[in-house]
Amino acid sequence: MVHNLPSNALPTGRRRLATAALGLVFATLAGCASTPPPNGSMNEALAQFQAARDAGAADYAPVDLDYAQSKLRQAQSAMASKKYDDAAVLADESRADSELARAKARLGAARAQNSAKSKENSRMRVEMIDNHANDTVPIPNNVQESETTLPEAQDTTPPPVGGETQPLNDSQGGWQNTQPQQPQPQPQPNNQGGQ
Repeated sequence: MVHNLPSNALPTGRRRLATAALGLVFATLAGCASTPPPNGSMNEALAQFQAARDAGAADYAPVDLDYAQSKLRQAQSAMASKKYDDAAVLADESRADSELARAKARLGAARAQNSAKSKENSRMRVEMIDNHANDTVPIPNNVQESETTLPEAQDTTPPPVGGETQPLNDSQGGWQNTQPQQPQPQPQPNNQGGQ
């Protein structure tokens, strides 16, 4: 049995196969060429690395700073080889390591400053105690620097009942009755003989 194929059937199949193969080649080339160089990521990674170094990460976080520098060098090498996907990933890792190193450097610097202030406070406290050691009046142990004592009231008489009262303007702190007072009888001299 012989199959009779139309004369244009074979070239149509080959044409479809060639078109599909050509489309696959273009898609592959387009996929490789579609990844642009990660210049922004590289610049950001470099800026973060420099900021970490300037913050003192070499003193307070040398391991993290070394990781960041290593990743940055690898990213630069990947860029030179046009491996842009790898370069972008390495640049992001370098940026993250640099941010960590910078944060640790800030923390280390703040701790060092805090320690220096504590030492200075201790030195001043000892100096103050030494200066007061020769005082003639000792400071009581139960008195704190921030403690204040109010003076005791000198006039303890209650205000008069029923009348309006006002504070006196004198230093005694007593009460003054504003109702008119009735005159008190004056004692009479005794003229009955000289007892």
